Amino acid sequence: MNGKSVATIGFFDGVHRGHRFLIEQVKEVAKAEGLLSMVITFDKHPREVLRSDYQPQMLSSLEEKVERIRQSGVDRCEVLPFNKETASLSAYDFMKTVLKERLGVSSLIIGYDNRFGHNRTEGFDDYVAYGKELGIEVIRAKAFVLNSVNVSSSVIRAFLSEGEVEMAAMCLGYRYCLSGTVVSGVQEGRKMGFPTANIDMGDIRKLIPARGVYAMIATLDNGTTYSAMMNIGNRPTFNGDTTTMEVNILDYHGDLYGRRLAVSFVKRLRSEQRFPSEKALMEQLKKDEEETRKCVTL
Repeated sequence: MNGKSVATIGFFDGVHRGHRFLIEQVKEVAKAEGLLSMVITFDKHPREVLRSDYQPQMLSSLEEKVERIRQSGVDRCEVLPFNKETASLSAYDFMKTVLKERLGVSSLIIGYDNRFGHNRTEGFDDYVAYGKELGIEVIRAKAFVLNSVNVSSSVIRAFLSEGEVEMAAMCLGYRYCLSGTVVSGVQEGRKMGFPTANIDMGDIRKLIPARGVYAMIATLDNGTTYSAMMNIGNRPTFNGDTTTMEVNILDYHGDLYGRRLAVSFVKRLRSEQRFPSEKALMEQLKKDEEETRKCVTL
């Protein structure tokens, strides 16, 4: 192989099934042409740089994203810093200075809705024209369609925002996961026989799914996994006024304060609700535990 490559470019938040379908096309073309396959992505969401008030609702951290891209079997993953200088480049200048001259891209495969360049007014036909001038073949990728839906990061965010974690997992190709440090809580659950590990929400930059009770898989920082159930909400039965993430790890006994905990969403069991008494809440928690044990397999 020479230094030239077949590449695709995008933010690739979540590295979902649509992204992996695109990466497979890159690998196929690269193999046929005897070239390297490459995924080009960015360290920050462009809107973080262009809008100071933008609050990212990411599906993956940068580390998670890069790891999933590498797991796809692509030859090279190139992470570009997205800053004001990058944002100011026209599509033509980006293709010339970054893709052609710096990264040696000879073929560029782009998704059906992908746009780049400082004003994003250009489209596929413009990229083809620029490519002809620069010696880059621009190829339109086939879209990945699942149950008549073009899978995208925004579609997955919408599912998660509604608590549809099973639909999100179907589109992602894996269960959505959050992780954070365990901090002390009010310990109402412990009094009822359901001790919880509270995850520090200030630790999390990813999208937090809709409020409710979820069946989960909890992974401790030593790699051991447990069935778990988690409540996202403000504990209305106890007149709570702040949103918390409280994880009850089934069959675990021990102190987790200060340790990292990862939780993967398996199923939404119910919405958060106010119960007339602690006893009524305890009865519901027992039902939640029973349902969790049925639907979570380790």
